[in-house]
Amino acid sequence: MSPIALPIAELKPALTGLAKVINRHSALPVLNHLKIERTSDGWVALTATDLDHFVTVRLEQPAPGDSFAILVPYEELLKTLKGRGKGEEILIEPGENNMATVRYAIGDQFAETRIATLPVEEFPPHPAIKGEPIPVENSLRTSIREALQCSSTDETRLIINGAYVDVSKPEAHYVVGTDGRHLYSSNSFALPLSDSLLIPNHRFLGWKEFNADGEWQLRVGAKDKEKDNDAPPPFQLTSRRWRFISRQFEGNYPNWRQVLPSGSSTQTTIELAPEAVESLLQTIGQMPDHDAINHAIGLEVIGYTARLLGRSSQDDVWTRVAVPGVKVTGKEVTIFLNREILSKALRFGLTRIDLIDSMSPLRFSHDGRQMIVMPTRPTPAPNAPNPTSSASPVAAADSEPQPSTPPPKAESQERKSMPDQNGTTTSGTSNGTTTATAEKPALETALAQIETIRGEFRSTIAGLNKLADALKQAQREQKASDKEIQSVRQTLRSLKSVRI
Repeated sequence: MSPIALPIAELKPALTGLAKVINRHSALPVLNHLKIERTSDGWVALTATDLDHFVTVRLEQPAPGDSFAILVPYEELLKTLKGRGKGEEILIEPGENNMATVRYAIGDQFAETRIATLPVEEFPPHPAIKGEPIPVENSLRTSIREALQCSSTDETRLIINGAYVDVSKPEAHYVVGTDGRHLYSSNSFALPLSDSLLIPNHRFLGWKEFNADGEWQLRVGAKDKEKDNDAPPPFQLTSRRWRFISRQFEGNYPNWRQVLPSGSSTQTTIELAPEAVESLLQTIGQMPDHDAINHAIGLEVIGYTARLLGRSSQDDVWTRVAVPGVKVTGKEVTIFLNREILSKALRFGLTRIDLIDSMSPLRFSHDGRQMIVMPTRPTPAPNAPNPTSSASPVAAADSEPQPSTPPPKAESQERKSMPDQNGTTTSGTSNGTTTATAEKPALETALAQIETIRGEFRSTIAGLNKLADALKQAQREQKASDKEIQSVRQTLRSLKSVRI
């Protein structure tokens, strides 16, 4: 039996991709192995799995020899590659008593290593996907990748941990992704699918080698009627040399359409010039960030200009930077949002921003793609939850953000007089002020007390932030002193060893 030859030039990137599905801490030893097989046609393929996903790569050229399969530990194969050049290859063949023989060249000779392995029968069989291949055009593949970047990572809500291909409306199929704080959707697709499909968010799908390996094809398997009629069927995505097989998560995807703001509610529109996006992304990265939780950044519209707002701490004044290359129409408004989500929308090329008011979701859009983003506070709330905890888009839309006071738009607006009171007033006092005809209601008094307590909390948090900065500075000084002491000690030791 002739061994399987694995060229180093192909094996190194192959192991990089296969590693993305290998669970090195799995309690099942077989999941730490690669299945290496040669077909009767001479094609050599390597497969890795974590039981939920299967990744297979085929080598570029077939090689003559008998067909067989063998399991090889991933870590052992990785060690064998160290020090090998791209022009070399390693030879693998099965041995006796569940051993594999690995040979490689050292100069003019061959070195041989024996590796303990497992029977091939223990490797989990991958699902057989017999559906018709569906070409995944570039626009659809781009939408899937962007939807995956907007999906959740919350393990308690697996149903939103992926890109949802919604085919419920025959006239327009959508690709959707959400984590509860922002929602992405892209339309204008017509796919030959009878049921909607959820593509789980897996790091292999974002790997650049897989995305650069030619066009994708999609296959969806049939439901297993014997096991569970409600379980969604598996699917596979294939490129020229790679194959990704995965199961879908069970459950009903949230009704994402109900959180989309209507176009008639838009009050302000900002259109960005595509050539100005790159400089705007650099500006966002350089803006001061006072919010370690939501990384809030402000977007202020005054007249025909738009400006970014940022500050380094809650006590600092807002830094305002004009946004270049914009066309603004509509009312003046100031709104805050997560700067990471803002940057993501711009990288996606969503250069149109529709605003309703300072508390309603924003819409970024361009050519059938859109992103709905929930606004955030200009000031982080005390004991705010971790933003990485996901919620459904329905919950995100139903729960209004707590009211917060936006920064002043201009100095003149800070000095604007209070509006006249509604209703009749009593006679004025000697200093021109009015008095209420009755005492304040209990509810109004309670609300005022809440505002007072909230202000005290803000002052306390600001003091804690200053104290933390002082402690960090003291820690840095302590480390510097320790280094100086250590240097002096080292000098003294060297002086002791000097003999006159």
